[in-house]
Amino acid sequence: MIESINEWIGMHEIASRHGNVGNHMLGLIHWFMLILFVGWTTFLGVILVKFRRSKNPKANYKGITSHFSTHIEIGVVIVEVVLLLGFAFPLWAKWADAKERPEGDEVVNLRAVGEQYRWTFHYAGADNLVGMTSHERLSSANPVGLVTEDPNSADDFVSVNELLIPVGRPVVIQVTSKDVIHGLAIIPMFAQQDAIPGSEIPMWFIPEKEGEWNIVCAQLCGAGHAQMVAYVKAVSSDEFDEWYGSQNPLLPKS
Repeated sequence: MIESINEWIGMHEIASRHGNVGNHMLGLIHWFMLILFVGWTTFLGVILVKFRRSKNPKANYKGITSHFSTHIEIGVVIVEVVLLLGFAFPLWAKWADAKERPEGDEVVNLRAVGEQYRWTFHYAGADNLVGMTSHERLSSANPVGLVTEDPNSADDFVSVNELLIPVGRPVVIQVTSKDVIHGLAIIPMFAQQDAIPGSEIPMWFIPEKEGEWNIVCAQLCGAGHAQMVAYVKAVSSDEFDEWYGSQNPLLPKS
């Protein structure tokens, strides 16, 4: 049902494995919000009608003498604590699982480097090991600052504003920035991470659906923020491997 509502209001489809879990949790939270809204609105309506001026022309200086309302308030607090714990523990368990980044030959390792106003995706190459980088090596010919002395850099390649990923395989992205704080937001993958200069922060997900979607910057990064749009394309594993193997290394062979 949540998917139908999202489609009706124009929200992105969910295309990653953990995205459905997050969407389900958001759906539960919004159902509870609806119940609270209807309950409190009904309560306020009853109060307005019951204690309207025409029915109560004289003020009551004694007030409520029973402790029923106190018991109700205590009950509400207990229910809210139970609900909070009921949401917190499952979310904590999911978060703990998500902390364990996948490893192995099937994992696609890359970096996402933000700058005003584009994204450069730095792939690890055939060895699946991202080469060492340094801001001192940055140049127009070396936009990610690869260190030539590092053997892991020899097969690394880059893609500007286009992120190609395989369906069914974990994708681990180290997110960073050259200049100001950006935000790598891949909405269909239910993944978002701030890009902070001087820091490389990992995020990962597993695509489950082929398609092409926009990548946006989730932080106001300057006058050209609205034009900082990239694209993510999820393809079959075979198509990805064919494309991956056809890319030329960023650094020329010495």
